[in-house]
Amino acid sequence: MAVGPTVYDLSREQLAELLAGEPGYRAGQVWRALWERGAWPEDMSDLPKSLRHRLGSVLCPALHEVSRSASADESTTKWLWELNDGARVETVLMLYPRRATVCVSSQAGCAMGCSFCATGQGGFTRQLSSGEIVEQVVAARRAALPRRLDNVVFMGMGEPLANYGRAWGAVERIHAHLGISARRITLSTVGVVPGIKRLAGEALPVNLAVSLHAARDELRDQLVPLNRRYPLSALMDACAGYVEARRRRLSFEWALIAGVNDTARDAAELARLALALPLPAHVNLIPLNPTPGYPERGTPPEGVAAFEESLLSQGVNVTVRDNRGTDIAAACGQLAGSAGGRPAGTSPVALGAREVPK
Repeated sequence: MAVGPTVYDLSREQLAELLAGEPGYRAGQVWRALWERGAWPEDMSDLPKSLRHRLGSVLCPALHEVSRSASADESTTKWLWELNDGARVETVLMLYPRRATVCVSSQAGCAMGCSFCATGQGGFTRQLSSGEIVEQVVAARRAALPRRLDNVVFMGMGEPLANYGRAWGAVERIHAHLGISARRITLSTVGVVPGIKRLAGEALPVNLAVSLHAARDELRDQLVPLNRRYPLSALMDACAGYVEARRRRLSFEWALIAGVNDTARDAAELARLALALPLPAHVNLIPLNPTPGYPERGTPPEGVAAFEESLLSQGVNVTVRDNRGTDIAAACGQLAGSAGGRPAGTSPVALGAREVPK
């Protein structure tokens, strides 16, 4: 496997240096091919063959496809990628009638240790570079055609705010060079308080989603171990500061676990936190998706509806997430970075999914 500069980590100036000796316009030509068309050197037919060969020897993709799976209804595609050092990550593309959303990974693995999340169960491997994150978006944009890829969510493997510099570098590149509005980019965190405070001062108005899952410390300590370091009081202070600085509503993500965090008490505690912010938080309910390492199950549909109704009656703005890709272990919390990562006791074929030929 070739190893060289990661293409989407290069600045335009660095790319120009690689093209030393070529006419000055070549750097712009190659830059546009990479960022506007997502083309690799061998596909740049407007370049001389010798230059294509030269570029192919020094520019290598960061992502190497191991497998690609499509959900039974073909609305969701999941890639398992191997990086140049052997680490593995996953990316999920979700298609809608007129648009598309990509869920990208920001780390190989995750150190946050949330017990109900397949990524957290597998532990941490390493940080991704900005270019490795961006390349996931480029690959998804190409696969989404003719739909426009207009939403990017940092909700794949890893904790983006624990890889802040590189994740934010990816945001800047996605916005500046891929032309995706900052208001259509969402960073998700389980509560990295310093990162939330830092995000409040950034120039680009991205969205923030906080994976809350519990609204009292004793329960959140169990579900989200980072809460022991940044308890709810510190997290809520950071969230309030973010809302005050950005004047933008944030969202609370809540994975509903049967008998664990789906009671009337949980709804009341969640409502209190959501409504306490300067701009009340939007709550996104997610019926827990199955993972091999967590025995509990998601709240059944009638319980989800009751929890939603309880929040609505207390004045909370709430939606229930449409779980996509469960049959290919591509839904929230299921990304494991391994070809075997899928709902416990199932196989893609049994669930109606299909493997997509490379």
